[in-house]
Amino acid sequence: MEKTRPLWATPLQFVFACISYAVGLGNVWRFPYLCQMYGGGSFLVPYIIMLVVEGMPLLYLELAVGQRMRQGSIGAWRTVSPYLSGVGVASVVVSFFLCTYYNVINAWAFWYLFHSFQDPLPWSVCPLNGNRTGYVEECEKASSTQYFWYRKTLNISPSIQESGAVQWEPALCLVLAWLVVYLCILRGTESTGKVVYFTALLPYCVLFIYLVRGLTLHGATNGLLYMFTPKMEQLANPKAWINAATQIFFSLGLGFGSLIAFASYNEPSNNCQKHAIIVSIINSSTSIFASIVTFSIYGFKATFNYESCLNKVILLLTNSFDLEDGFLTANNLEQVKDYLASAYPSKYSEVFPQIKNCSLESELETAVQGTGLAFIVYTEAIKNMKVSQLWSVLYFFMLLLLGIGSMLGNTAAILTPLTDSKVISSYLPKEAISGLVCLANCAIGMLFTMKAGSYWFDIFNDYAATLSLLLIVLVETVAVCYLYGLSRFESDLKAMTGHALNWYWKAMWGGVSPLLIISLFIFYLSDYIITGTLQYQAWDAAQGQLVTKDYPPHALAVIGLLVASSIMCIPLVALGTLITRRLRRGDPDPAPVA
Repeated sequence: MEKTRPLWATPLQFVFACISYAVGLGNVWRFPYLCQMYGGGSFLVPYIIMLVVEGMPLLYLELAVGQRMRQGSIGAWRTVSPYLSGVGVASVVVSFFLCTYYNVINAWAFWYLFHSFQDPLPWSVCPLNGNRTGYVEECEKASSTQYFWYRKTLNISPSIQESGAVQWEPALCLVLAWLVVYLCILRGTESTGKVVYFTALLPYCVLFIYLVRGLTLHGATNGLLYMFTPKMEQLANPKAWINAATQIFFSLGLGFGSLIAFASYNEPSNNCQKHAIIVSIINSSTSIFASIVTFSIYGFKATFNYESCLNKVILLLTNSFDLEDGFLTANNLEQVKDYLASAYPSKYSEVFPQIKNCSLESELETAVQGTGLAFIVYTEAIKNMKVSQLWSVLYFFMLLLLGIGSMLGNTAAILTPLTDSKVISSYLPKEAISGLVCLANCAIGMLFTMKAGSYWFDIFNDYAATLSLLLIVLVETVAVCYLYGLSRFESDLKAMTGHALNWYWKAMWGGVSPLLIISLFIFYLSDYIITGTLQYQAWDAAQGQLVTKDYPPHALAVIGLLVASSIMCIPLVALGTLITRRLRRGDPDPAPVA
């Protein structure tokens, strides 16, 4: 099997595949949010420390396992010990869940990309009501960008109980997204190896263009100052360190089996240690680079909103008190307000409820992540730019490249173990296996195109992987260090690459990284328990804003099933292997591979 196993055309293809997989939407829409929440520049301190003690060591471990065993996740861990096959199965299950909902983001990106060619942009203004006497009430109470997202894109229901029908436009976009993914993975490494050059490099071109544009926007410096001004007190906040560790962990895509799958197509002599360091550094550098772009645009948006608020207050006071045009400015606004309040107390008290409290700081402190940042905050900024259609096309094209690049790794985590299976590959060609996986994911993904689909998307995004991946990577690390044997694995790596492990890798694998994962696991588990009844954010059309609601019993049951279905694979497969071995009389217990 090793003789006929496909290989990457060059080591560079492998590196680009890992970068394309690791550098994804989380770099663009979660890392800037964490910087905003946990002290701006000071957040980089725990982030870099966690990169060194967690990110690089665990990435190197997975790449080394894949390259040594030369199989997908199931086969690789079965080779270490038959009792560990469940680790690979758990990775495949989590990756299947991820593929099911992750490609929906690409469908939404396609939807926005298609609408980006309209002039004006459809989310730049509120639509007229049925009588054409004013704007739609829901849009007026929210904003044009929120209305386009919640009503035109999602057509969201008031709660998760009201599932509604499949929305045909998002459904067609989802089919298109899966068709693109299928064409990219059709021929395995042969086709994926060519696609990753585009999905890895082009997002940087778009980010650079956006950086140049962002730095020239009015108010960009306000955003950059907010990002780089450190709030050192946040270093004493445990959540800053926990979120730094979590961001590193999930940003690199550890535990899904994708990195093991990619590394299994390497030459055995490939220097995976060097590649692990390169991919880790590029991934983290991209997060910082994307944050500079994001905060420059965020500063523009905050400044625009702040100045718009001031202009409305100035106009209100000018008209209410018959002031001379141009007399009232942003510089003398506070002094004039104090004068009017003392000189005309009764009239000022009538106008006061309409005077908004304009604050640039509060605009900058409005923290948003995930789809809210990608499809509401960014579109809010884009609509106010000159030639907004161009910037919208570039932005959503970049999102698509990032999303599709990550999907190549997500699908590889599922397909590699399936194509490695002699039973499956003897009946079905690689193209058919890929097609069936894409078809199954697309069919299940239709759930997310229903009116309540966004709520189910949040459930999958929040609960399908977090605890499962932490447990998977913990078992992987313990298995390599203490079941297979760290000295034995060191000998394998030296025989493969000619390089011996230094003390840093052994210390991280043997102690620091596992303890860190256990700490994260305990934190998330206790957080779920302390939280009590799990809640979600539902869209209230009447108020034009999100409201908090409790998950109904059937949603809680799905959450439990999502977590258990992957985690339970590890003990159940081990138990099944033990029972099977014991039933075969005289067959000794399996030992780790020699």
